[in-house]
This record gives sequence, C-alpha cells and structure tokens, in this order.
Amino acid sequence: MKPVLLTSRLRLIPFSQSDQDLLHQTFTDLFVRKFLWDDEIIPESQTREILEQNEQHFQNDHWGLWKIAQKTDEVYIGFAGLWYFFEEDQPQLLYGLLPTATGQGYATEASRAIVHYAFQELGFSYLIASCDVPHTASRKVAERLGMQFVEERTEQDKPTAFYRLEKA
Repeated sequence: MKPVLLTSRLRLIPFSQSDQDLLHQTFTDLFVRKFLWDDEIIPESQTREILEQNEQHFQNDHWGLWKIAQKTDEVYIGFAGLWYFFEEDQPQLLYGLLPTATGQGYATEASRAIVHYAFQELGFSYLIASCDVPHTASRKVAERLGMQFVEERTEQDKPTAFYRLEKA
C-alpha cells in the first residue's frame, strides 16, 4: 500500500499513472521548470517514464514522488518526495511548488513530512537535498529543515549546492 502523508495543512498522496497530465503540466510550468529542468520543456514521454519509475519505487522501495494537496479543499499545489540524482547512494529530497503556492511555507511543511517518513519509516540515517546555486528559495527550504550546507559543485554544467541532514 502506498503511504499517504498528512500535515496540519497538507495531504501528500503518491502520484499514479492517471496523474500524467497533472505532473506534466507541473514539470512544464515556467516557474517550476526554470530550475528543475533548466527551463527545458520536457516531452510527455519523459513524464510517463518518471511515473512508471515512480510506481516501481513505491512498490519496491516505499518511496517516490507525492502530489501535495491542501487539506481544506484538495487543491493540488505541487510535489515532494525522494528521487535519485547525481549518482548518490540513496535518493535525495525533492520538492517543487506551483507559483500560486509559494511563500506560504508549503514546501517546508511537505518536506518535513518526507524527512520524517524517510527517517522513521524507511530507516534512513541521513538525507541530502541539492539545488541550483541561484535558487535561493529552495536553499532556504533546506535550511529551514535544519539541513547543513555541505558543498557546491558543478553538476550537469551548472553550480549546484548540496545540503545534508543527519537523523537525530
């Protein structure tokens, strides 16, 4: 069974294949794609592949990407989850919000739920998050989570900041 995560204001529900249009619209949103996809509009086939991989991760590993909805009205506002990047040993924390949902603490709140799940349910001993160096909002979320800046390195020809949080 796929885990649904709850916070005081949010419901995090694992994406399914039927969410392809929703996720593709999110991935191609001008605000989201600027840093997530280096401003590239990815093809629908890539979103479909991500959702197929997401199904496998939830089935085998019990983690993946969750869609974030407000509890009060079930309005979709973005995504958060765990995903592999840059040849790391375990998946990294990932989050992204639609522009209408930014500046309200939702990314931090959803990410806290993912961090708690990773440490308490999955037994992770640490979590890493990375983001483009100029993406100050994303960096602030990592810092609000208590993550410590580890390093800046070039990944895919761009400066990338890495943060780490140890399980308490």
